[in-house]
Amino acid sequence: MRIGVVAETVKAETRVALTPETVRKVVDLGYVVTVESGAGERAGFADTAYAAAGAEISASPVWDSDVVVMINAPQLDEIPALRAGSVVVAMLAPALDPDRVEALARRGVTALAMDAVPRISRAQSMDVLSSMANIAGYRAVVEAAHAFGRFFTGQVTAAGKVPPAKVLVAGAGVAGLSAIAAANSLGAVVRATDPRPEVADQVRSLGGEYLAVEVAQEASTDGYAKATSQEYDRRAAEIYSEQAADVDIVITTALIPGRPAPRLLDAAQVASMKPGSVIVDMAAAQGGNVAGTVAGEVVVTDTGVTIIGYTDLPGRLPTQASQLYGTNVLNLLKLLTPAKDGQLVLDLDDVVQRGLTVAHQGQTLWPPPPVSVSAAPAPAAHAADTKVEPTPKKPRLPFARAAVGIVGAVALFLATAFAPAELAGHLTVFVLAVVIGFYVIGNVHHALHTPLMSVTNAISGIIVVGAILQIGTGGSGGNGMLVPALGAVAVLLAAINIVGGFAVTRRMLSMFSRS
Repeated sequence: MRIGVVAETVKAETRVALTPETVRKVVDLGYVVTVESGAGERAGFADTAYAAAGAEISASPVWDSDVVVMINAPQLDEIPALRAGSVVVAMLAPALDPDRVEALARRGVTALAMDAVPRISRAQSMDVLSSMANIAGYRAVVEAAHAFGRFFTGQVTAAGKVPPAKVLVAGAGVAGLSAIAAANSLGAVVRATDPRPEVADQVRSLGGEYLAVEVAQEASTDGYAKATSQEYDRRAAEIYSEQAADVDIVITTALIPGRPAPRLLDAAQVASMKPGSVIVDMAAAQGGNVAGTVAGEVVVTDTGVTIIGYTDLPGRLPTQASQLYGTNVLNLLKLLTPAKDGQLVLDLDDVVQRGLTVAHQGQTLWPPPPVSVSAAPAPAAHAADTKVEPTPKKPRLPFARAAVGIVGAVALFLATAFAPAELAGHLTVFVLAVVIGFYVIGNVHHALHTPLMSVTNAISGIIVVGAILQIGTGGSGGNGMLVPALGAVAVLLAAINIVGGFAVTRRMLSMFSRS
């Protein structure tokens, strides 16, 4: 089968559906790939790079291919150019544009919506929304920093002190978490809100402060955000009012599939922000989370607040966005080509393939059957009325530690009283080392125990040297081979301790190294 890579016709689109790297892997699946000339130019991929990857370059549009892959959905006047029985892979927004889906079904086209991939673990590698949201969240911070005109990080200079910027991220999904990480890496004080309390740990792990809205919310069953309750909206509005007057930058990410974007900041809250503040409304394409947002434009209010409503944030990093989108498409093609023979096989019994198929054989298949995903278990009914018996504690022995200390002191006294002078001196040093080591290592954070172990294992080198010296005595003094044998065992155990400690540490450090 032939796969055609279309040159995007949307004016502001800079991405391309497949990169030369992913084209090479698609060819390995047995497909013939044809790329429309100039399709990758705005993303930084020349026709020669596609040709080197094994693709054919076409000077004319490739709408007649068996499989057409693209970023944006085909326009209504482009759908007649698709061949009946072919497959189109794109972000179709089926919930927002059902007329387009019906037009594709009437044309007899199998339409696969990359933005309708079920939110389940097996489909994560094909989740375009997450890939693009990750880029958009990062780029939102970059755009905010450009418009803000001040440092994000706090500084103390000879000319005075510069306070850090305060950033509020509304929504801790993929885009929100990416924005939190980017803003924190620039040194800002980051706060975040989200209806799902389970994301609090994720926010904190990225350096943000989670602002909880203490209102019960229904858990999501399909992995996508749901509409919030009136009680939640009321309490959240109070928090937004408090934060709007305090923060310098607000980044909103709230979206509900198939519905207009919820309103988070009204005109009064925007007006309460300090002059020079910046808002990046990432939901501008769906109506915006902020009053005064204009899709695709930058608006400066009368009070000096800049509202950025760009709808092409992923496209402002076209090379990276194309690479991630192309990888998502490649993973989908791997799923649809089980035999790797260049023949696309659609299995509607598979929950992933059924979820993203919105039109097939002249029928509209949207919306798909609901897919249940794991969610936090609901609290047990009448939990507040259930009396929990406290776990009985073991009785404490007030004199246990004192008794152990007395016994140890007596044993040490006897050992030093009747042992040779050299042994007494060594034993004293050993006991002092144990005491000092306990207090020193006991105050080291647990996360540093592994690298600390690799350093302290170097001390085992002293044992190796001493044991080798004992082996060199050759068993003199009537001990026969006992001393050399013990020395050999000491060398072996100390060597294992040294090599094993550094091996474990190296493995741990490799987890944090950049590839």
